[in-house]
Amino acid sequence: MNDKIKEALQILIDLGVPKGQQNERTALCLLALTDIKKNSPWIEAKNPLIGITPMMEFAKTAYKKEYAPNTRETFRRFSMHQLVEAGIALYNPDKTYRPVNSPRTVYQLTPLVLHIAKLFGTDEYAKAVEVYHQKIGALAERYQAS
Repeated sequence: MNDKIKEALQILIDLGVPKGQQNERTALCLLALTDIKKNSPWIEAKNPLIGITPMMEFAKTAYKKEYAPNTRETFRRFSMHQLVEAGIALYNPDKTYRPVNSPRTVYQLTPLVLHIAKLFGTDEYAKAVEVYHQKIGALAERYQAS
C-alpha cells in the first residue's frame, strides 16, 4: 500500500470511522476529497466538490488503483455514506435539494476535517483530532451504541 494511502487510512482511524471503512477504498475517497496525490504534502489539502466517478478516476490516475465502473455503488454505499455520517464529508453542499439518485451528486470535505488533514504529521494534528471528537464524536462509537 502506498504511503499516502496509509496516511489517509491513519486519518480515518484517528477520526474513528468503523472497521468496515478502514480500507484502501475509503482512504482513496479521502485522498480524492483532499486532492492529495502521492507526492503532495498534507498542508496542500483542498476540498473540491467531487462525485463518485471522478473519485474513481482520481484513484486510477493518481494512485494506479483501478475500479470497475460497476463498483460505483460500493464507493457510495460503503465509503462515502459513512464519511458523511461521520461528519467527515458533506453531501451536495452546493445544492442540497439535488435528488438522491442524481448523477450530479457531489461530496466535499467538511472545513474541520480539511483543517485536520492539513495538520497531519504536525504537532498540532492530535489536538485537532481531539477537537473533532469533542464536536462530532466517532462514528464507530455511535454504531456500537445503536
